[in-house]
Amino acid sequence: MSKTIKLRKGFDIKMQGVAEHIFIQNPMPDSVALKPTDFVGLTAKMVVKEGDTVLAGDPLFIDKYRTEDQFTSPLSGVVSAINRGERRALLNVVVKPDSEIQYKTFDVADLNAMSREQVIATMLEAGVWPFIKQRPFDIIANPSDKPKSIHISTFDTAPLAPDYTFALEESAADFQVGVNALRKLTDGVVNLNIYKEDRAKTTFTQITGVEQNYFNGPHPAGNVGVQIHHINPINKGDVVWVVNPQDVAIIGRLFSSKKFDARVVVALTGAVKAPRYYKTILGASIKSFLASETLSDDMRVISGNVLTGTKLGKEDFISYYDSQVTVIEEGNKPTFMGWLAPGFGKYSFSRAFFSWLQPNKKYTLNTNYNGGARAFVFTGIYEQVLPMDIYPMQLLKAILAEDIDKMEQLGIYEVVPEDFALCEYVCPSKIEIQTILRQGLDLIRKELN
Repeated sequence: MSKTIKLRKGFDIKMQGVAEHIFIQNPMPDSVALKPTDFVGLTAKMVVKEGDTVLAGDPLFIDKYRTEDQFTSPLSGVVSAINRGERRALLNVVVKPDSEIQYKTFDVADLNAMSREQVIATMLEAGVWPFIKQRPFDIIANPSDKPKSIHISTFDTAPLAPDYTFALEESAADFQVGVNALRKLTDGVVNLNIYKEDRAKTTFTQITGVEQNYFNGPHPAGNVGVQIHHINPINKGDVVWVVNPQDVAIIGRLFSSKKFDARVVVALTGAVKAPRYYKTILGASIKSFLASETLSDDMRVISGNVLTGTKLGKEDFISYYDSQVTVIEEGNKPTFMGWLAPGFGKYSFSRAFFSWLQPNKKYTLNTNYNGGARAFVFTGIYEQVLPMDIYPMQLLKAILAEDIDKMEQLGIYEVVPEDFALCEYVCPSKIEIQTILRQGLDLIRKELN
């Protein structure tokens, strides 16, 4: 039975630079890469070497401890680099593409006639299985598990987030096939979570075979973890799977075209001349998005949004699960008069500046913390932006104390770092809350294994 849920807690960070609803056909990137660092808990084992020729869909590396998990090339070409870091940890595998993509063809039967095991085997072979992530822990799903439900959040409320209704307007048929494949993987329901204000215009309401749930409210209403909490909370021992909407379409294309067709739409947002939507390839080089931009050294490029994204170098690649590239200014310049200025051009959750008198204004923000680390004290501010029945401060302190029983009692199985990103943004103590939560989840997972 579908639900309509109104969330009141949260906070929308109003930034300039949202992508206009204009598609740009990006030229073939000069290179693409898969980064094992995008996958929590993965120990990668190479199956190719530099100079090897690969087709789109050929494996580049596998999980050392779960060898059925393959990570396949998004396009055809030559493996031009295998970059490693400290202790020879694999950082990325770079593929220089052919002028035209050549695809590996997979043996795919009629989806309606396929069993659950056949669907999983096909997804594993083609390398689309990593698109399915497991809650708790926010890791790649284990194909031997049977989730109690699958959730797809069709909207994102993070700063400058892409509009998935627009991004997927040409992929509605692929999305439906992807949903049909996901339905084979659970005895429960596939939950399609939709922003209530978009109900009349979004194509997602036409998708069949799902349970549609409607959400309204400020960020983090678009976080799938928040949505799961209000639909069917995760208890100890439960397994729930989540999939990003663009990844559902890629899964659908596998079963309709028998190819790993890794075309994606990426929103270029923030402090750029022309924020737009770019049609490109999974793992594309950042240079392909920024070719027309002239960025100084005082600009930061982020794969993802400003709350949860990853800082990139100008020669880096967009991360596996991201549909957004954000550019903002570095906060490395002193502010005239500092805190003495009235701050009409600054943004603050706590109304520390007079900018709260202009509620509809959008701002150009930078990376400045506007303060330093302070004592980690109870303030009650986290609860104002976290629309979940969880005590965030107590949970964080239980993690720091490595008190596993208390962590479980306080609901650690329901949250992942992105759910606490706003808590980190408003934190008066400037604590790296997402890092602490990730450490707690890793500790729990290690104990359970």
